[in-house]
Amino acid sequence: MPDTLSDRLRAYAEVAGQLDVDAVALVPGPNFTRALGQSFMSHERPFVLVIPADKPPAALLPNLELGSWQATGFDGAVFDWRDQTGYDAAFAELLSHLEITSLAVEGQVMRVFVHHALKAAQPDLRIIDAEREISALRMIKTPQDVTALRKAVQISERALTRTLKTIKLGQSEKEIEQTLVRMIFEEGADGLAFTPIVAAGDNSARPHAHARHDYKVKAGDALLFDFGAQADGFCADITRTVFLDHVSDEGRDVYDTVLRANLAGLAVTRAGVTAHDIDDTVTGVLEASPYADRIRTKTGHGLGREVHEAPYIVRGNQMPLPAGTVYTNEPGLYELGSFGVRIEDDVLVTEDGYETLTQFPKELMVISC
Repeated sequence: MPDTLSDRLRAYAEVAGQLDVDAVALVPGPNFTRALGQSFMSHERPFVLVIPADKPPAALLPNLELGSWQATGFDGAVFDWRDQTGYDAAFAELLSHLEITSLAVEGQVMRVFVHHALKAAQPDLRIIDAEREISALRMIKTPQDVTALRKAVQISERALTRTLKTIKLGQSEKEIEQTLVRMIFEEGADGLAFTPIVAAGDNSARPHAHARHDYKVKAGDALLFDFGAQADGFCADITRTVFLDHVSDEGRDVYDTVLRANLAGLAVTRAGVTAHDIDDTVTGVLEASPYADRIRTKTGHGLGREVHEAPYIVRGNQMPLPAGTVYTNEPGLYELGSFGVRIEDDVLVTEDGYETLTQFPKELMVISC
């Protein structure tokens, strides 16, 4: 697996060759960080790394980033620009140096003004969207990537364990969320993978709910946590649903159904299985239950430097999953106006099966509070 700057850049040069374009361009974001081994901010100043198929790479960057850039070990041509003079001349110099006629870019990451600056410098430059091919290089995780993911997951699980011990009836969702966030950082996170979802009662039936200041948790509520720590550049993404004080027969049955779907997805996971097959298996369990009308989401998505990345675990996606892929297995059932249940694991695909990076218990948990 690529482990040096030269190796990582060569992988993008190979993508350019496979797509029959002269070069690949990256901008600050997860692919940029993967390529360079260092992260840079995405802001109003354009910052572009260009990796040709058969020539040395080159970069355009704000002058204020030169000091940080030197730490990457990049030895290609660098074209810097200052706020006082603008970046038009730097784009013209970059493209004149490269002598390219076609360029593959990250369609979901490159901003429109950077695209326009490239075209203004060279109007006949052919630009294609290669988001899928470029991001696919991140799908197979290196041992170092998996180590970082484990760290993020373990931090998250320790934080949840501590948070559950603090819950009291009458707290607001927002108060519980604030406790969770504090615990995540106390356990060693570099940041949050995303804004946590802490949702109780009817709010738990909204898959992307926001914690409320004005709702006080009460006995019998489902309380859903969907959150993750970020560590060493990688994200955890975990969901657990607990019940407060007691659980109804319906809540117990819904939870059991979601858990069976989660376990069925794990059972079919192995290198070579398709994303379609996993989702079809998981969703099939939910569809066969009395709660089929409560299905609102696909089974999951890839996980790594971003919380949502390839592959997407959904029917119709016939992409075989290679060993080293990490995806989320997160079936859920949601009855709007009542309650929802979701159980989410982070799953590493192996040659002969899988490993669940998440170890937090999945058995129905009723919190005495």
